[in-house]
Amino acid sequence: MAVFRAILVALVGLSRALSLDLNSPNYTADGIVNSADNRPGPLAPNTIASLYGVRLSYVTRGLTPDDIRGGLLPTVLPGTGVRVLVGNMPAGIYYVSATQINFLVPANLLPGPSTVQVVLDAHSGPLVKIMLQSASPELFQLDAQHAVAVRPDGSPITPDSPAHPGDIAILYATGLGQTVPPIPYGQICTEAAPLNQMSDFKLLLDGTKASEEYVQYAGVAPGFAGLYQLNILLPKSIQPNPEIRIGLGDAMSITGLHLPVDQ
Repeated sequence: MAVFRAILVALVGLSRALSLDLNSPNYTADGIVNSADNRPGPLAPNTIASLYGVRLSYVTRGLTPDDIRGGLLPTVLPGTGVRVLVGNMPAGIYYVSATQINFLVPANLLPGPSTVQVVLDAHSGPLVKIMLQSASPELFQLDAQHAVAVRPDGSPITPDSPAHPGDIAILYATGLGQTVPPIPYGQICTEAAPLNQMSDFKLLLDGTKASEEYVQYAGVAPGFAGLYQLNILLPKSIQPNPEIRIGLGDAMSITGLHLPVDQ
């Protein structure tokens, strides 16, 4: 009888485990990445991040203008029941599907160990450990070789329509950390706010740090949450299609990304 009871308890436990596995979101730390380049690793406060897994949502839905109330990014998209907790704080949500969630790391978190957890209605996913650092700079990518860039009139800079020396190029990034004034929790910024660590900001063109005079602005992109913009005056001496990297302190964006430039 004792053996039978032990087997019964084990079967009940297995049944519950299988039930949890079949209904709860599932993901790992390797599937939590910076949205700009899909690279895993440390994130930073006010970084747009993506989480990949399974059973993350019953529906596919993206953020719409009607979802924004009081200038705040919603922490639950209506009709989805999907929440992302970062350091036990509800994160702003941009997009959900069964296999992907795009969210904003709360701007008021501090660097150090933290956690991420997805909650879908009454089902909780694993509590995954992550590391937050003060900055995790990455440029958004047009494709695998080129950074997203536009001219002041909004027209895109592409290999078929490159910029030229002396032009102004506007690039977009995430993970550049705190600004002046600080970014309120979940707030969509309506005005320019430069980086708090501006003295530590670096722009590298073909591996050489550009002079401060060429960085006309580095800070939040007004009208967005988690998005930063960089207004760059291209030096007259710039070479065609330079590799472009940005950094704050020791944190640098990936190598191999270029800005379309023609002489």
